[in-house]
Amino acid sequence: MEFIKNYNNNAALVKDSAGKDWVVIGKGIGFGLKKGMPVDESKIERRFLAQDEIDQVEPEVVKGIDPQSFEATDKVCEMLENKYGISFTGYQYFALADHIDFMIKRTLDGAELNPMIGRWETKTIFPKEFTAAKEALAIISATVHLKFDPSEAVSLTYHFINAESDGSKLQDTMRMTRYLGGIVNIVQYQYGITLDTDSFNYERFITHLRALIIRHLTDKESHSELDPALLQLMVAKYPKEKDTVDRIAQYLKREADWTLSADDQTYLILHIWRVTHR
Repeated sequence: MEFIKNYNNNAALVKDSAGKDWVVIGKGIGFGLKKGMPVDESKIERRFLAQDEIDQVEPEVVKGIDPQSFEATDKVCEMLENKYGISFTGYQYFALADHIDFMIKRTLDGAELNPMIGRWETKTIFPKEFTAAKEALAIISATVHLKFDPSEAVSLTYHFINAESDGSKLQDTMRMTRYLGGIVNIVQYQYGITLDTDSFNYERFITHLRALIIRHLTDKESHSELDPALLQLMVAKYPKEKDTVDRIAQYLKREADWTLSADDQTYLILHIWRVTHR
């Protein structure tokens, strides 16, 4: 592999013999190298196939990341890949490393996050990722020998959701979490119940909502074209569910200027009936 440029001494952009660009991580991987020089591949601990989004990584930001933060990030990524099947692109890896580095510095300075911000939404809507974040927090704590406020798990969760969200950026992931929380609250208010977050139908409901929101965030059109008469059938059979969908449509229009299609409404009616009746 040939060296292209440094992010810092532990992270570099390189080119393989096939001409593909890779982001490689390893202690001292880029130390003293100039463009075109060979890279000591025995030092490579982690590698990512470079994508266009890697250009968004600012070298000055990465240079400021402490090597101990990279060590913690590697351990967290290894756990996530092996236990939860969550993997990161190069850009997402650096974003996580930068977040962990700032989290460490913030904790050392005694500046804690508001423990209430986003906790209910992340814990309830993304239980797998939130559980993974709590495990990651324990790994980081053991690596850098610091005790972190439990609220740090919330912001870590956003990074893990982002890694699973079809290329969505972190800010879009946070918007998605807010919209999901708003929709769940509408359903619970309409029916006067608390949804069973451990149920299979709740998981299907959240998965459907998540796909719907990601599609809108990424401006991808749905290829499904249901018979228009099916929506009218659903309206006649499930009037309360349709009323709930109308409220959700109003909420998304107001908050995000999105319009739900007839297909969106039909599927939502069915999912709302399932999650509130089983």
